[in-house]
Order: sequence, then C-alpha cells, then structure tokens
Amino acid sequence: MQKIYKELVSYFSDLHGWWPMTRNFKPKEWEVCVGAILTQNTNWKNVEKALDNLAAAGIKDARSVAALADNRLEKLIQPAGFYKQKAERLKLLAEFFIENKNPDREKLLAIKGIGPETADSILLYVYGKPYMPVDAYTRRVLQRMGKLKGNEGYEEIRHLLESSVEKNVSVYKKFHAGFVELAKKHCMKKPVCKECPLAEDCEKH
Repeated sequence: MQKIYKELVSYFSDLHGWWPMTRNFKPKEWEVCVGAILTQNTNWKNVEKALDNLAAAGIKDARSVAALADNRLEKLIQPAGFYKQKAERLKLLAEFFIENKNPDREKLLAIKGIGPETADSILLYVYGKPYMPVDAYTRRVLQRMGKLKGNEGYEEIRHLLESSVEKNVSVYKKFHAGFVELAKKHCMKKPVCKECPLAEDCEKH
C-alpha cells in the first residue's frame, strides 16, 4: 500500500489534497461541507452546477443556508439530484457547522444523512483531522490492484489505508487525491491503462 501511495504522489506531483474550491464561500471550508452533501449519489459535474447556483444567489455561508426557505434551497441545488433530501441535510449540517468548532466523528455521524464517507471528508478537509475518506474511486482502484476481495466494509478499508501510511492530514489528503485523479484519468469504468503509474502491479492490466 505504501508503494501505491509513493507512485501516486510521484506521478501526480502537484497533489495538495483534492477538493476544488473556487466560489469564495465563507469560510472556504464551508464549500467542502456543501460539496460533501451534494456529491452523494451523483457526479461532480452536477455538484458544480448546484454550487454555482448557490454562489450566484449569494448563498455562500452556513448562516445563509440555515436561513434560506426550504423550497428556495431545493431549487438551487436541484441539479445535484435528490434535492429534497439534500436540502434537509444541508440545513442540519449548517446548524451543526455554526455551533461546532471542533467536532468529533461520532457527532457528525449523528446528523441525519451523514454517513462515514461524508463525515470523514468533512473531518479531513474542513477540520484538518486525520481520517481517510473511502469513496467509489478508491474502492475501484484497490479492487483492480488486488488489494480488496470486494466484500470489505467501509471501516475495514479505511483502517487498511490509514495504517499503511503516516498518520498525517497532508499525507491522507494526498493519498485520497491520488485515488481520485487516477480514477478520473486512468482507472475509469473502462480503464485506460497506458501510462498508468500503477499498471505494472495491477491485476486488471
């Protein structure tokens, strides 16, 4: 697993932790919270449309989300799908974000609609805590590398990843970013193995 980390960091030399933040949300970490909710069960292009709608409407902080009428919020985030559920979750998360400056994982998981992946993404990218998110990209890469059998649960994979590298926020961000970038450029549903940095050790190749 350490070899995978080193290969990813070497190949994607500009990894600083994946999470595109470009809309001047205040604080900027709030955009991560919003994105972490909106990305559930959809692709990032749809999330970007919803984020753009929020930014254009001036809804750039937690308090403005908390104060927004439900139907208005639903309309703005509609491109991300499941907009009624996600609007409810955003409202709950906004209230939590306002009231909690240093939350633990259990508190985040207690919020309706926030599962382990969303919680770990928020803890890592917003609060700077060493938790490794396990997303579909990560699972895909690890399965093709022969590191997973396919029946492992979320926590088992998270502990596998976290125990294989230094327990460090920057390291976890780079590791997660590496999986995301690899899955977008090479390890897609129909893989493009040419020039993939992990091809030599990949069972799919």
